[in-house]
Amino acid sequence: MNPQNLINKAREVVGEFKLSHDFTAGSVGSALITKSGNIYTGICIDLACGIGFCAEHAAIAEMLKSRESQIEMIVAVNEEEILPPCGRCREMMIQINANNANTKVIVAEGKIMTLDELLPVRWI
Repeated sequence: MNPQNLINKAREVVGEFKLSHDFTAGSVGSALITKSGNIYTGICIDLACGIGFCAEHAAIAEMLKSRESQIEMIVAVNEEEILPPCGRCREMMIQINANNANTKVIVAEGKIMTLDELLPVRWI
């Protein structure tokens, strides 16, 4: 898949909404494509207590529901830019499937790195 197409898929789900002063969601969207070519998306959830989760986590959960675990490429965006995955997201991807070390991660406009490059000294 063309990286721009995946970025566009992530942007389709971005759109922050607030249901209470303790809850917002959708300010970040993520899209991933699996090794088998399926696309999954997700949005972030932000809670005042801090137990929300990243958009990448939501997209990965959607992927896992379909019993897939190998990610070919992933991206996260807000309304203005591409966002590199946080450490928690990086660890989640590598622990789900060791082959995800080869996942292409879109970290900025025109810049793609492998998960292995983003996690050069892993603890596992």
